[in-house]
Amino acid sequence: MLLELKSVSCGYGEKAIFQDISFSVARGETLCLLGPNGVGKTMLFKTILGLLPLMAGEILLSGENISAWTVEERARRIAYVPQVHTPPFPFTVHDVVVMGRAAHIGSLGIPGKKDRRIADDAIEMLGIGHLAQKIYTKISGGERQLVLLARAIAQQPQLLCMDEPTASLDFGNQVLVMNRIRALGAEGVTVMMTTHAPSHAFYCADHTAVMGRDGVFFVGRTNDVITEERLERLYGVTAKIVGYENIPETRTCVPLPPMGSTEHCAGRGNR
Repeated sequence: MLLELKSVSCGYGEKAIFQDISFSVARGETLCLLGPNGVGKTMLFKTILGLLPLMAGEILLSGENISAWTVEERARRIAYVPQVHTPPFPFTVHDVVVMGRAAHIGSLGIPGKKDRRIADDAIEMLGIGHLAQKIYTKISGGERQLVLLARAIAQQPQLLCMDEPTASLDFGNQVLVMNRIRALGAEGVTVMMTTHAPSHAFYCADHTAVMGRDGVFFVGRTNDVITEERLERLYGVTAKIVGYENIPETRTCVPLPPMGSTEHCAGRGNR
């Protein structure tokens, strides 16, 4: 296994949000963290990244306890794509992506031809070559999200943590990012991502951890863990999980209107 959490407890200050959780993710697999706002998805990321102290247990990457790693070692092996990022200086998009190489060249190093080629490849991979010389702070939020993903890919990590990577993207770019996540798995990169969209988990996650309030935590194969009953308990809404006869193993989640509102919605659609 590439990533292993063993009897982990984590939280803020002295308050544990999750206690004694254990799971593992193999190399090249994608794990999706699914749950409502405020349950601790980002907190779990920050614990793995070393931004919050581990309260109990062990976190292993490739069999090594990451609590003993330096900041530089974590940066070489774990990449993070945050929800929101605004740099203090007006760097170009290309400069931001090249920053993904920082952990490999040292704080005083200068990016070489190899580093710039890796950054260029990441930019082209996501189809944002037309943005390369634009100022990062002047592009849209969705475009910034693609740039941050390119920076993380240029980092060449073993583990890629993505906090709601499709949150600011239009439909076409959401599909682009999810397809890229699937491709990263084929290249041996392990991905952990948070989302509020069960359909995204069905599309690209091998496993899903369902995170609820009061420390509720279930993890398993995505098709087994995401159920209509569990979604209703998590979000307080009714949804239907459907598949497609001509596309095996494909599922999506469709919200159902409240009882009594079906005719009203149908009438609006026929106007």
